[in-house]
Amino acid sequence: MTDSNQTDILVVGSGAAGLTLALRSAEFARVTVLSKGDLHEGATFYAQGGIAAVLDEKDSVESHVQDTLTAGVGLCNSQVVEHIVTHSAEAVEWLVSQGVPFTTGGIDKPVKEGSTAAVTDLSSLHLTQEGGHSHRRIIHATDATGKAVFETLQQRASEHPNITLIEGFTAVDIVTQKRPGTTERICIGMYVLNQKTSRVELIPAKFVALATGGASKTYFFTTNPDGASGDGIAMAWRAGCRVANMEFNQFHPTCLYHPHAKSFLITEALRGEGAKLELPDGTCFMKAFDEREDLAPRDIVARAIDHEMKRLGCDCVYLNITHQSSEFVKNHFPNIYNRCLNFGIDITKDRIPVVPAAHYTCGGVVINEEGETDISNLYALGETSCSGLHGANRMASNSLLECFVVAFGTARNISEKISNTTFCQDPPIWDESKVTGSDDEILVSHNWDEIRRLMWDFVGIVRSTKRLNMAKRRITLLKEEIQDHYANHKVTNDNLELRNLALVAELIIRSALRRKESRGLHFTLDFPETSNEARDNILTPPD
Repeated sequence: MTDSNQTDILVVGSGAAGLTLALRSAEFARVTVLSKGDLHEGATFYAQGGIAAVLDEKDSVESHVQDTLTAGVGLCNSQVVEHIVTHSAEAVEWLVSQGVPFTTGGIDKPVKEGSTAAVTDLSSLHLTQEGGHSHRRIIHATDATGKAVFETLQQRASEHPNITLIEGFTAVDIVTQKRPGTTERICIGMYVLNQKTSRVELIPAKFVALATGGASKTYFFTTNPDGASGDGIAMAWRAGCRVANMEFNQFHPTCLYHPHAKSFLITEALRGEGAKLELPDGTCFMKAFDEREDLAPRDIVARAIDHEMKRLGCDCVYLNITHQSSEFVKNHFPNIYNRCLNFGIDITKDRIPVVPAAHYTCGGVVINEEGETDISNLYALGETSCSGLHGANRMASNSLLECFVVAFGTARNISEKISNTTFCQDPPIWDESKVTGSDDEILVSHNWDEIRRLMWDFVGIVRSTKRLNMAKRRITLLKEEIQDHYANHKVTNDNLELRNLALVAELIIRSALRRKESRGLHFTLDFPETSNEARDNILTPPD
């Protein structure tokens, strides 16, 4: 790629949100999709559960909306929730039209071997239930929904003549310019690191969409892939965009606990199909924490597990689905069954050892229903954004749904603007004349490890003002060290991720200190009660 390779729309990130936007926009624009690693190395590929949608006649939009509002503990934007849920069936219809092989069988019918295939009738889709949902409304492709969605959309994108998919390019920063005659800043492109040449290049673009995922890699234990370092959130903040509700970090209650099982999620759908959480002695404990027991929202379940592990001093708790038949387990959860078997755990006979792990960033870049940010021609989608859908706690399987519906809106928004939008004629070129190659990469790896341990120990599932202030003091020093290293050395993928990680960690800590209550995913020992008035926590970057 060269600086002359301008594109109408630059999509940073190749997950569900990014690929959907590319496919919906390719009929009227040239689209470039950028990935810093392999195209599949995003959270979408590893998503197990499914997509929440109102498809059953016993279900309703109103019910799905209410479940979402309840899970969000008063902080959801009801208008946004209604908009996204209302368009859930449209999103599913589009995915089916693209050829995503969802599991069929009907709502109350057993899943049969080989039941995952192209779908012709939405009523044939198998629906399961997850925490926080009052109905079966989760469509899925066995227990590897994200993989099925990604592979289908990636194939469609690779076949489209107006879409260019590029791997091995890391976004560095957003390029903005003042609109002539105003103080308003507009996005005109992106600086990117070509990992093969180790050079920073400029990609001029009429529109840029950040779909880089979340920031759960700020924590030591996480279900996320290595690239989830908050890149889009950090770049948007540096460019001048507000962020909201960064204190709400969702910890998935059940990540496989095994020394060799890196970041392997055990989907909530197991509990939807009757799996029970148990203490080491076999005692079921969720009834003591919530009347919904094992199907309570994730924040409640994660805190319950954290409480029991600390009370007993045990390394993990257990998830037990052995009451189901071997055939049922293997057909419903083939991926989990095979992965656990590789570690010597036969989930048809053995309990699964699990621990909570950082999973989803509910806050992010402030956007509207069409993905627009505070900067003209700059959009944010998916986990990078804060649309108002999730509030203080994301309900299971609403995340993929948000990716599709907001991407639809972003494509419509761009289509209305593109004919009146031109490329910047004189974009600034990247200057690295005063930097040198690094001779001390141990600093990068050490600081990376320290940030993640710091966040896990002091900004985790249960927080306190004392711990947060300790974290704030340390992250301030780390940011200074990291910025000094970044400013004086050539850009690498590692120091870019570290720079972003440190900034996002600081935003999480600042947001957590500002919230003087416990709500949803943010629980603090110093303010254990939930305030009567629910307020978004919005941070504005300095001028």
